[in-house]
Amino acid sequence: MSLESIVTRTPRARRPSVWRSDLTRRIVSRLLGGVLVLWAAVSLAFLGVHLAPGDIVSLLIGEQLRTPAIEAAIRAEWGLNEPLWWQYLHYMWRVLHGDFGRSYMLNTEVSHLLATQLWPTIKLTLAALLVSIIFALVIAVGTAHRRIGRRVANSVELLLASTPSFWMGIVLLFIFSFTLRWFPVAGDRSLSSLVLPALALGLAQGAVIAQLLRRELERALDAPFTLTLRAWGVGETTIRLRHALRHAALPAVTLTGWLVGGLLSGAVITEQVFGRPGLGKLTVDAVLAQDLPVVLAVAILSALIYVVMSTLVDILSLWIDPRLRGESKS
Repeated sequence: MSLESIVTRTPRARRPSVWRSDLTRRIVSRLLGGVLVLWAAVSLAFLGVHLAPGDIVSLLIGEQLRTPAIEAAIRAEWGLNEPLWWQYLHYMWRVLHGDFGRSYMLNTEVSHLLATQLWPTIKLTLAALLVSIIFALVIAVGTAHRRIGRRVANSVELLLASTPSFWMGIVLLFIFSFTLRWFPVAGDRSLSSLVLPALALGLAQGAVIAQLLRRELERALDAPFTLTLRAWGVGETTIRLRHALRHAALPAVTLTGWLVGGLLSGAVITEQVFGRPGLGKLTVDAVLAQDLPVVLAVAILSALIYVVMSTLVDILSLWIDPRLRGESKS
């Protein structure tokens, strides 16, 4: 049993079987909510095609030359000769099986395009998320309740949070690629080519997380259990890293989950600045070419990634703060 739990524990602890049941119920509730969001995203994609002005076949072909063979293939693929309800169910069935149709501009399956471009974007997003977390932890733990460090950190965080990722990318390229020549200018050939894009994308998010984490950490350091720990002779570093940080982490973890969507959308611009492959370049090219099947597939895939990350963050929150497991059903 940790020291802080001795000070802050409740009079009656819930039995393990009870909080395990509560934990399972809350996880199932999160998963059902994620499924509902995905259903809404797919439904909106379907409605967007049918409610858009103009002929559906023309929308799906884009700028590709329209021929009777291509038109017949689209009508067969989307079931445009069938009732609307059948088209909807057919589209849902295809999406559930990973079939997003065919890009007639690129003459290939959309699922193949996503499979080849997904990993570079996921790699960039995860690297940027790692940069955000490390930056927030170092800044928040190092400056909490330290007047001068807090003032300097506030200024740096405000500057980073106010700087768009594309402008940060240009500055980093100018300094570390064109001037110092430490990192490559573009591409995705090695790990070194991931450093500058991850910094450009992750520092702004890390600044926002650091502000919240430091505020919560300062509250935890003023809590009664930390006073007890100091009276028992526990070192300040141990208090910050082992005890106070866990109490302060929950709001920051929740905010990090919300910011994942910002990382995904920021990756679109960042990939363009650094000339990287990925969903960003694929999306921009599809929008400019009016390749609607690709645009719809990227939108649905982005919703899936966001739902998965949000669900994982919710589950992580339950693990960080055991008190959430015992909350009664509202």
